[in-house]
Amino acid sequence: MRSREGAVLSCESRYFTTSLDPGSVTASGLQSYVRNHWQVENCLHFVKDRWWDEDRHYTKRPGLAECFAALTNAALSILRLIHPAGQPLRATAESIQWSPLFVLNRLGFA
Repeated sequence: MRSREGAVLSCESRYFTTSLDPGSVTASGLQSYVRNHWQVENCLHFVKDRWWDEDRHYTKRPGLAECFAALTNAALSILRLIHPAGQPLRATAESIQWSPLFVLNRLGFA
């Protein structure tokens, strides 16, 4: 489809299935639910998948994958705890790599 100026126009339709009662949610409320889902995906899984390449790690030993995931979650939680406002999360992670004692001091272990 083209506009009068010759620009290409497109229209996308997305369909979602939900168990919410249609009378209890508005269109903007439903859109908020969908956006909040992607916020979790972008804030948590992106960091774990892109920075730490978590999807590529695998093990055949029972229980080891769960331990690795728990350590990754703990590391991300600590990173978010000491993360100063106004600094990118990745910059905080890189500064920890150069000075791990900073984290120990910040958490009260050294």
